[in-house]
Amino acid sequence: MKKLVATALVGGLIVSGVNVSVDFSAAQAKKQENFDNGKVKNVIFMIPDGYGATYATNYRWFKGEESSFDAHVKGLVKTYSANTEVTDSAAAGTAMATGVKTDNGMVGVTPDGEEVDSILDAAEENKKATGLVATSTITHATPAVFGASVASRGEEAAIAPQYFDNDVDVILGGGRQYFLSSEEGGKQPEGNLIEGAQQDGYNYVTDRDALLANKDGKLLGLFAQDAMSPEMHRGETEEPSLSEMTEAAIGALKQDKDGFFLMVEGSQIDWAGHAHDAAWAMNDLKAFDEAVAAAIEFAKKDGNTLVVVAGDHETGGMSVGANGVYDVKTEVLHNVTATGDVMASELSESRDNVEEVVKAYTGLELSEDEIKRIVEAKEPAVAINEVVSDRALIGWTTTAHTGTDVPLYAYGPQADTFSGVIENTDIPKKMAKAMKIDLNN
Repeated sequence: MKKLVATALVGGLIVSGVNVSVDFSAAQAKKQENFDNGKVKNVIFMIPDGYGATYATNYRWFKGEESSFDAHVKGLVKTYSANTEVTDSAAAGTAMATGVKTDNGMVGVTPDGEEVDSILDAAEENKKATGLVATSTITHATPAVFGASVASRGEEAAIAPQYFDNDVDVILGGGRQYFLSSEEGGKQPEGNLIEGAQQDGYNYVTDRDALLANKDGKLLGLFAQDAMSPEMHRGETEEPSLSEMTEAAIGALKQDKDGFFLMVEGSQIDWAGHAHDAAWAMNDLKAFDEAVAAAIEFAKKDGNTLVVVAGDHETGGMSVGANGVYDVKTEVLHNVTATGDVMASELSESRDNVEEVVKAYTGLELSEDEIKRIVEAKEPAVAINEVVSDRALIGWTTTAHTGTDVPLYAYGPQADTFSGVIENTDIPKKMAKAMKIDLNN
């Protein structure tokens, strides 16, 4: 009798266990379905400028594990512009902001100069709060395409006042000179835009402590006269990190009951690619990774936030492995403590201190050939960077952009709609559809 009871009890538990497991799985699937197809109140668009698949791979080796966005890869983005197979940031950004292709160098306009609305404009029209964050000047090409329209990306002084005309609620980055008059050491012909912003209710901050102390309201943060510092030199300044700017922007924007649109750019990944500076690239990618992690953490808690990550193009033609060697040694980059630009600035006129300077900032013992290469180089910073890259077995093909497709990542409700190989012009259209707003282009 005891055996029968025990057998029946065990059998019942097994059956019950199976039922519980099935019910649990079904509940999880239903929860996931609701999440995938849920309402999108907020969109955070994060752009690692100049980032391609090889950057993703080298960064994974550099970090020693996957990035915060690796798990959320959805597809590839075509990057060509209206007038060439290889885009610049202005044309690529315009496509990603407005859904319209334009020529290289043009910001927020068609090839014939017609102004077009951006996804930020559409969000504003639907009473959502909006924000722009970058480590370049905030008036640089990528942030500019979301909040301004000019014929040439070089018109940064003309871009700055348009942010206020378009009622961008949070503006964080470098480029203070474009908001100040010439009498104040700036380049703004319309006078002091900062004073006007403060009169219109913006909280104005210029350093990390002031940013972190900010609690609410519209926010203008200009942390450098020109571009902000590379991540490797952030500790030498009073500037906030990209993740701190991202968190501050989210904190200010989330108070709007109608939701928000935020663009965050890791600007200097691209600059590092142009300079063939692998250490700069990996360290600024680390800063970007931390910013994405902060955005995804908010999205997980919020439940109605879509996070999209996509580079605008690839820069430098970076490779994983180089010089005929089947290996990569990104650990070399962990010992690099300065950009090539900084190292080059410390070379003597005759460059007879190359060996000492490079060793001080990289730990590398240079060969005679490497020393000669740097001494004789037309651009010593690039030469230093290429020596370091060679040691790390990271190759480069150009100091410009390339036309390769770039990876696309998405997390949150409607994330799966970004799957596949898509045009860069599809990105803002999909965002608008997810938020159920009109992008009138």
